[in-house]
Amino acid sequence: MTAATAITAPGLAGPATAARPRIGREWTLALPLAAFFAVFFVTPLLLLVAVSLYADAEMTRFGLDQYIRFFGDTFNLAVLGSTLLLGVKVTALTLLFGYPLAWLYTRSGPRMQSALILVIILPLLTSVVVRTFAWIVILGRDGIVNNLLLSLGLAETPLRLLYTEGGLVAALVQVQMPLMVLPLITTLSRLDPNLLDASAALGAGPWRGFLKVTLPLSLPGIVAGCLLTYAAAVTAFITQSLVGGGQMLFMPQYIYQQTITLHNWPFAAAISIVFMVSVMGVVMLFNLLGRASKGYVHA
Repeated sequence: MTAATAITAPGLAGPATAARPRIGREWTLALPLAAFFAVFFVTPLLLLVAVSLYADAEMTRFGLDQYIRFFGDTFNLAVLGSTLLLGVKVTALTLLFGYPLAWLYTRSGPRMQSALILVIILPLLTSVVVRTFAWIVILGRDGIVNNLLLSLGLAETPLRLLYTEGGLVAALVQVQMPLMVLPLITTLSRLDPNLLDASAALGAGPWRGFLKVTLPLSLPGIVAGCLLTYAAAVTAFITQSLVGGGQMLFMPQYIYQQTITLHNWPFAAAISIVFMVSVMGVVMLFNLLGRASKGYVHA
């Protein structure tokens, strides 16, 4: 038997020959998903880019006038900056309150974990409209917070909590909390508890063990939670509109005004493209931090 016959004989196929049908089947199975992605994501995105290239609202000629108009007006840049900054504030506070909650979950027993996971995912089980209207009731002049402050004597008159940036940030933190806590729970649950015991045996106290062991090993979960929370916070149109009201303007509301009220579709499309690129830039920054954290963990 020759070498060529041995390679092509049934049952004696080489690794390269045996792998070809498998690769072909994988590509065939991926075709429906690729077609779905192309039809429902890539095509609308290309249409959005095409609409943004119209120079006038009547869409009669092409040009970069909409982008020049956006970047040439400081008001537009201020709206974009305030939206991106809002996401940073919400993400930071969500991490500040979500990390202890995730840590408590991993250190609790089965019954306590069942109660905590119900509290954590409860916002996901309720409509975002219902949650937002609940915050309107809580933050109103006759709401729960003001009535509590007045009854305790901490305020003489009702405070203005609704339609403020502080109230909006508080509502978004509660709404987006599961997106931060769930990745943290996954990461913290995988940590070996013997590592903290070893650090304590070497003389490290609880805080030093947390800063040197737990926190570095949980960086991938922190990055994933921040990524999800930030993307959801800056695009939360309903919460921004109802809790923020007409006192503040953010990019989702700005896009809505240009399309529904002013019917300026090219400018709205240009705003959408700029907003999407800006958010993608922040997402890429989180991805870079995630890669750096993996290198730090494995170092």
